[in-house]
Amino acid sequence: MSYTIEQQRSHIRELQAMLHGISYYNPSIPRVIPDGIYGKTTADAVRAFQQYYGLRQTGEADPSTWEKIAEVYRDLIETVPEPLDAFPNVPTAQILSGDRGFTVLVIQSILHELSQEYGDIPDCPLSGVFDADTIRSLQPFQKLSGLTPTNAVDCKTWNMLASAANGGLLHR
Repeated sequence: MSYTIEQQRSHIRELQAMLHGISYYNPSIPRVIPDGIYGKTTADAVRAFQQYYGLRQTGEADPSTWEKIAEVYRDLIETVPEPLDAFPNVPTAQILSGDRGFTVLVIQSILHELSQEYGDIPDCPLSGVFDADTIRSLQPFQKLSGLTPTNAVDCKTWNMLASAANGGLLHR
């Protein structure tokens, strides 16, 4: 049975996906987008991997390189879960109306889940934008948590949200 072009592209995508994942942990490995094409970017990433891990630098994914990439990738993803610091590490930081991004999405996700448990907290749509719906959900949470309701998530509110997400109880 012959090796089809689609099978080849699938294997290249698998290699690229592992290199992509490794690049988050090791910045000396260039980030590649898994597209199934073994071009210059993939060859450069393989060569950088080979250099870092003491393999012969060919830029080709020979069997020993493939096995080492798979081993490193497995070791990275099968370890203890990485902590995720979503809130800025500054006591005076605030997330305000109009802010957008991952941290806002985390806040909205927590508020959404809490709205399912507490009728006093309106549902919070997941948009990634700190908007009026987010504030409508946030203020009752702050009040239930013993905080002064505001239009912002500061360190105190973040800590209460994180505690609630980690299973802490809100007091009524």
